[in-house]
Amino acid sequence: MLVSASTADDAGVYLMDDGRAIVFTLDFFTPVVDDPRDFGRISAANSLSDVYAMGGTPIVALNIACFPESELPGWVLSEILAGGQEKAMEAGVPTIGGHSVSDMELKYGLAVVGTIDPESIVTNADARAGDVIVLTKPLGIGILTTGIKYERLSANEIARVTDVMTSLNHAASQAMLKAGAHSATDITGFGLAGHALEMADGSGVTLELSLADIPVLDGAEELAASGIAPGGLGTNREYFGRRVETSIREGDARLSLIYDPQTSGGLLIALSPESVELFGQAMLKAGVDWWTIGRAVSAVERPLVIL
Repeated sequence: MLVSASTADDAGVYLMDDGRAIVFTLDFFTPVVDDPRDFGRISAANSLSDVYAMGGTPIVALNIACFPESELPGWVLSEILAGGQEKAMEAGVPTIGGHSVSDMELKYGLAVVGTIDPESIVTNADARAGDVIVLTKPLGIGILTTGIKYERLSANEIARVTDVMTSLNHAASQAMLKAGAHSATDITGFGLAGHALEMADGSGVTLELSLADIPVLDGAEELAASGIAPGGLGTNREYFGRRVETSIREGDARLSLIYDPQTSGGLLIALSPESVELFGQAMLKAGVDWWTIGRAVSAVERPLVIL
């Protein structure tokens, strides 16, 4: 086992022989949007992301579904599975079956297996002092999807956040491999703060992030200021906040966004300063946005500093 659960990484990696390794992961969750096909697409993109975050190539997937048969018509599950297959096929990954159970709460996701070069594994535990920290998707997904439940988003806003969640991290993964990234992780349920702390702890460094440079989806800050936020945001802030150093006042709505749990969020990547231009060129060629949000420094008392 080349990568296990010991560093809270995104996926496991198992060595098959000297030149081959497999990367594997599993993820599923309850709906974050109303449209069942979009839910399937989002969940599939989220599941595939863990393989991309390691620098791997997903090759095959299995469906996992929990479905309330007595509450919802069968076409809903069909649409969810169709959405998942659509997104998996976009990634070149066949879904070869899976398993479903009757459950009172709807859930869906994928188990994904991929291949990876044992010499090119990108873990969340190898950032180095002096590295530049970049992010490939804006924050605010959890707040906006909570806003959907409260009917606070327009159709255009729902379409925008759905587009972000269904966007694959494939191009960002390829760009980071080309640039020789030192470390990476995808931003999901623990929010930017939680996943940045995992990288800092695993790497033995401190991450200094600039709040002004962290991208945020339109409308998320305003919703947060009005009190709309997922329950996981408060849990993340309570659990991780004690390890975050900042001079920004606690009530600042933008600060709360670093704790917002993301669904199918972007990659957080540590690059040497010399490789940032190469990464940027690859991202530009792929037509994918990215932002420089901070740097890694030698470890100090708190592993995450928000400036």
